[in-house]
Amino acid sequence: MDKKTVLICDDSLLMRKKLREALNPFNFEAFYEAANGVAAVEQAEKYKPSLVFLDIVMPEKDGIEALKEIKAISPETKVVMVSSVGTSSKLKEALKHGAYDFIQKPIQSDTLASIVEKALKEG
Repeated sequence: MDKKTVLICDDSLLMRKKLREALNPFNFEAFYEAANGVAAVEQAEKYKPSLVFLDIVMPEKDGIEALKEIKAISPETKVVMVSSVGTSSKLKEALKHGAYDFIQKPIQSDTLASIVEKALKEG
């Protein structure tokens, strides 16, 4: 990864804030945020982030559709799906469409750290 940039997409402002705080220790050069899948695709196209955290269940465009579009725009972007309990079939679909990994809500900081460290190391 040349530039360490991250896009956080969740329809919950609180979840975006918590994720951003949890990601602060990784010294990302820039943080971008989106409240729905449509905005996530627009941000991904504009900024080409190295890492995206993408909620699955959102208004306007769900995470699966946004994932497909983001991977089409920027195949090298690593997209980590974020899901609540009960979305395992959606997670399988996300992995099929190129998701890098997934993380379950509520997000555990050690799980988040291991995913981010792995993604940054792989570049």
